[in-house]
Amino acid sequence: MTVDPQAVFAEEWTRADDGVYERTSARVVIVDTERRVLLMQAREGDHSWWFTVGGGIAPGEDERAAAVREAFEETGLQLDPQELVGPISRRVPSFTFLSRACRQEERLYLAQVPAGVEITTDGWTDVEVAAWDGLHWWPLVDLSTTAEVVYPPGLGDRITSVLDQGWDGTTPLTD
Repeated sequence: MTVDPQAVFAEEWTRADDGVYERTSARVVIVDTERRVLLMQAREGDHSWWFTVGGGIAPGEDERAAAVREAFEETGLQLDPQELVGPISRRVPSFTFLSRACRQEERLYLAQVPAGVEITTDGWTDVEVAAWDGLHWWPLVDLSTTAEVVYPPGLGDRITSVLDQGWDGTTPLTD
């Protein structure tokens, strides 16, 4: 499937003075009652990585509403914005997407769902179908020990802390 980068970057991205494409995104760490985390996998060439559900916030859109919308589009899960915990973390990664330099300010929320909940990729856009390999439930304990690349770094430890001790109201900046 061929993806037109012009069309992709015209929607949610703006070009900064340094030429980097920027956007703000809301992401959701989805954890089930068996302490498994739903992550997406992407691949570019020989490099693959795992990351949280979520995406760009539309102009004028509430951050929590964007997180819930993105979760529904990418997983089929209907979450309640008022039940999201956080933001539990934020980060500003720089990366290459569709051969363009990008920078994205991310806010990560936590959502808890029942084990065995049905997920679907039916809402994926053409870009998502072309760029991603799928969704996978990861046992939380494996996130801290895997040799695979998981973004954001330290995700397993942060989720464990929030689940075991509750969210303390802070939103630390991570790598």
